[in-house]
Amino acid sequence: MVNVLILAELFGAKASVGMIVPMLIVCDFTVYPLFRRYSSWKELWPLLPSTFAGLIAGYFLLDYIAESTARQGIGAIILLMLALQLGRLQLGQALGRLTHSLGFRWTSGFLIGSSTIMANAAGPVFSIYALVEKMAKETFLGVGARCFLLLNIIKLPMVANLDLINAQSLRVNLLVLPALFAGIFIGRKVIRIIPQKGFEILLYIFSAMAGIRLLFF
Repeated sequence: MVNVLILAELFGAKASVGMIVPMLIVCDFTVYPLFRRYSSWKELWPLLPSTFAGLIAGYFLLDYIAESTARQGIGAIILLMLALQLGRLQLGQALGRLTHSLGFRWTSGFLIGSSTIMANAAGPVFSIYALVEKMAKETFLGVGARCFLLLNIIKLPMVANLDLINAQSLRVNLLVLPALFAGIFIGRKVIRIIPQKGFEILLYIFSAMAGIRLLFF
């Protein structure tokens, strides 16, 4: 989530989409074998139809809406989902029925698809979905690795067709590859020692940071 915010700040929201997609694919292919045993594709299938619908909608919107509008819209959605999850924890069954409904799942999938193509902001949306579903940290990484591996491979030609991947972006990708692999190695070590509750708190914090940054700055 933090890397998306940094790249969006340095290169702009739209340009950062093309900048980060190749790096995400490298990351996904590296992370997937490490965490695939903690989940299965079966856990992802219910989310995919609406996710693909959101991906297609976001692709057509990306070329027509202003960059600032895309950032603010996604930021507002992230904060709304975060508020729903926090409200569910406080109000119990009332919001619990809403967040565990088919409509919430379809809405989450659509937002994951549209936000990943428009601003690489699907991470916070997926994090909130995982919190609602009470995924263990290993399951979160296993399902997330499958979800984003599939989405980023599909997204690559779509982003390239919008001329967001170019020689400059690929040079940046090559420069940051060592840091990317170092981050994966360190992250794998850290995830083993972070308790589940601490992991969930970090998801809340990073989701809130991403939403506020996209909406207000």
